[in-house]
Amino acid sequence: MARTARPMQNSTPTQDDLRKRWVRILPAVFITYSLAYLDRANFGFGAAAGMAKTLHISGYRTDLLGALFFLGYFLPQVPGVILVRRYSARLLIFLALVAWGAFAALTGVIRTFWLLAADRLLLGVAESFVFPALLIVLTHWFTSAERSRANTLLMLGNPVTVLWMSAATGFLIRATNWQQAFIIEGAVAVVWGGFWLAFVRDTPREVSWVGAAARAELESALDNEQQHLPRMANLRVAFRDRNVIRLCINYFFWSLGIYGFVLWLPVVIRNATRTAIDITGLLSAVPYLAAVLLMLFVSHFSDRSLRRREFVWPILMLAGIALAGSFFTLGHGFGLAYVCLIIAASCMYAPYGPFFAMIPEMLPKSVAGETIALINSCGALGGFFGVWGVGLLRTFTGGSQAGFLLMSFSLILSGAVLLGDRPSGQTRFAQNDPAAENRVEFDAQ
Repeated sequence: MARTARPMQNSTPTQDDLRKRWVRILPAVFITYSLAYLDRANFGFGAAAGMAKTLHISGYRTDLLGALFFLGYFLPQVPGVILVRRYSARLLIFLALVAWGAFAALTGVIRTFWLLAADRLLLGVAESFVFPALLIVLTHWFTSAERSRANTLLMLGNPVTVLWMSAATGFLIRATNWQQAFIIEGAVAVVWGGFWLAFVRDTPREVSWVGAAARAELESALDNEQQHLPRMANLRVAFRDRNVIRLCINYFFWSLGIYGFVLWLPVVIRNATRTAIDITGLLSAVPYLAAVLLMLFVSHFSDRSLRRREFVWPILMLAGIALAGSFFTLGHGFGLAYVCLIIAASCMYAPYGPFFAMIPEMLPKSVAGETIALINSCGALGGFFGVWGVGLLRTFTGGSQAGFLLMSFSLILSGAVLLGDRPSGQTRFAQNDPAAENRVEFDAQ
């Protein structure tokens, strides 16, 4: 296996400039995605804190409210990324921050079910293109040898947000109520929009803290990667690629499992333990701490080996097996079932970095962003069915076991789908081209 050359220990001004990307770009990207995830995942705490009772709606309608976000999230993904390419990811993400913060805050204000349903749908629309847009920004700033770690530091916004949100939202609801918690957490996204606009630029050539030599070296490395990727005439050719279809199917079933888990975990824990909402929040946070640690471990070794698929499918299947373990043990005591939930959560999140590094490594940048949006939209559709399906099973069976069995099957299937795909173009290049030894990895160290 060819390995990328690491920089010399004696740093140069060029390398110092390039290391600044890790502390200037990634924190802003991380916070933005964290706030997006906060304003979609806190719904589970509203449901656990008595949203249905406050609004005088049925459990079925609560399930629908949770799922409608993903329907809105599904619809405008590819058109949104086309707008990002035509205009500016930075500007459009700013507008999305303001919009989704307002819609999230309105969740705590609206008292009419159908208005609240429309609000949750529009919240999904406002957030829909942000994740693929953030990934496009990272492809402008980081090379292939860095991309799994860069993606993982973005995706850490997912479990890290649920980690602190699980604890903070529980205490915030206890101190005020669930409506006030939604208003406060939505307002934070609006305020952050101004900071995002001030701190972030779309490409290195737009900032003064990257010198000309560093910019030339980075752009040369990114252009060199493009030379070894297959040419795609248009989006139709890219969308019909066998590996792209596999990734779409994989991400549908993966998201079905993970979003069903995230939104209904607080409800499951509270029903199983009968604890106060703040203690429920603390118990809900532990699985995401394990997820953060495993994500960092997996992304590090994926980048070192330049292997992606091998760090995705086995871990997803293990997540499904762990959820099945919780299904079979929940009725015999919470302790062992809780351990299975911790293993499942960490394995659900761990493959995100390698997974999203696959796409720009097998497709040219002319179609990679739209392809990421297509795959992410399939994930949003899976999230819709996951949240709604798990909620329905919980409503009609009176317990969480059937929903966990559904999520278990989905995760195992998502891993199995990737068993037959081919290595990506950039990975084949790294494995077979001796010149790959000379590529520079701009390390964060």
